[in-house]
Amino acid sequence: MKHNLGSGARMTRFHSEMQRIREYIHNLDSKVIDTNHGSIEYARTGEGYPILAVHGNAGGFDQGLMMANKTIDAKFQVISVSRFGYLRSSIPKKASVAMQADIYASLLDYLDIEKTALVGYSAGSTSSIQFTLRHPERVSALILVSPAAPGKGPIMPKAIFNIFFRNDFIYWATITYFQSRVQKEWVGVPEEFTLTSEYEAEVRDLLFSLLPVSARVPGSIFDIYTSSPEIFNSSNDKNYPFEDIKIPTLIISAQDDPLALPENAQALVERIPHAHLLSLLDGGHPLLGHNEKIKSEITRFLHNNNVSIDI
Repeated sequence: MKHNLGSGARMTRFHSEMQRIREYIHNLDSKVIDTNHGSIEYARTGEGYPILAVHGNAGGFDQGLMMANKTIDAKFQVISVSRFGYLRSSIPKKASVAMQADIYASLLDYLDIEKTALVGYSAGSTSSIQFTLRHPERVSALILVSPAAPGKGPIMPKAIFNIFFRNDFIYWATITYFQSRVQKEWVGVPEEFTLTSEYEAEVRDLLFSLLPVSARVPGSIFDIYTSSPEIFNSSNDKNYPFEDIKIPTLIISAQDDPLALPENAQALVERIPHAHLLSLLDGGHPLLGHNEKIKSEITRFLHNNNVSIDI
């Protein structure tokens, strides 16, 4: 496909879209608090039972809100965080997934929330699992959506990361003009999955939700080269005693997900007592086409486990 915009027009479009993105993030009205493990950024929406939304790789509180809007009933309250190194959240020099989990407890203390349901999206599942293991008294239900889990998983080569995920313009130009070439590796769209215009727009929104990538570099590095490998290799890790999780757990996975493999999700179900699996036939990593079903199933799961939307 040829693109006829000259370099000047491309730069004008880039600056215009980046300004719009920054204004959008600013208008979400996030807050930042200080804790023993550094600062954490969060945004709070709704007034119902609290759900802590934990975003995936290259995300932030903004991505968490976007995913929650797709999958969480509006009658719930959502507290969406920026994990270590994303946007306005700091990252300790010797950051660990356990420390990331503990900072969630500090945030709940600050917000005067005793107990919350917890939804971890993709790479956000690692700290969500650790939070459940380390602070089980604070979690009423655990939901993992397209989760990173024990087993095989992709690790982005550092050369690819350094070229595309440090520079806003290079990343923007790539997803603007070559979306079809990167959507499998970067979003997890299966090659055989047919993209309607609606799905294509959803994939584009997901790709654009990573901008500005320059404000997410430390968090992405921690996710790709520390957090995700840790859970991929956690089958015999004493720091991940999955069998100790007694909290009601729902795991949602697509059978054609090329990033968070369905067999890994199945392994989680087998190791977490009383865990339930919602297995979708297709949709890839972003679970395209299933938002309403997922929202309905999450609501039913929470109701069945006495998590009310009426408070």
